[in-house]
Amino acid sequence: MGHGRYYRAMLFDVDGTLIDSNDAHARAWADALREHGVPADYRRVRPLIGMGGDKLLPAVAEISETSPQGKSIAKRKKEIFDHLLRGVQPTRGARALLTYLREHDIPMVIATSADGSELDALLKQAGLDDLIASKTSKDDAPDSKPDPDIVHAALARGRARDVGADRGAR
Repeated sequence: MGHGRYYRAMLFDVDGTLIDSNDAHARAWADALREHGVPADYRRVRPLIGMGGDKLLPAVAEISETSPQGKSIAKRKKEIFDHLLRGVQPTRGARALLTYLREHDIPMVIATSADGSELDALLKQAGLDDLIASKTSKDDAPDSKPDPDIVHAALARGRARDVGADRGAR
């Protein structure tokens, strides 16, 4: 570790941490479910935001994400969310924090239940896409949050980056 460096790596979620998007996700899920004839209240969906759709759909509607209905709902949720994303703001102080960490050579890794393309769109909307190179998404883990697989993948990536940074391989 370098002089004065207390952290080997910092892991960040995106939704609700770096960008204030949880309400938009909840609205998109509730709207997509209702459009498919599934009664869904925003207040029921909102506390579940953060878990992957593979867990949210069964919890809210007893629907598998891999079923035809689940695939259709998930696709529609993504379309609605893509539209809502334009109005979402970064979390106050997120850019300043990430800039500080980067200036102090502290590796940063994203650990999110979003898929890779949604993650890129979220970071771009938050104005943070230029600050974080190392990302793990639901594409990198067998199980979505709240299972720890994504966090484990991010920790492994952070350790690999930290080792590379200690060798000057940045």
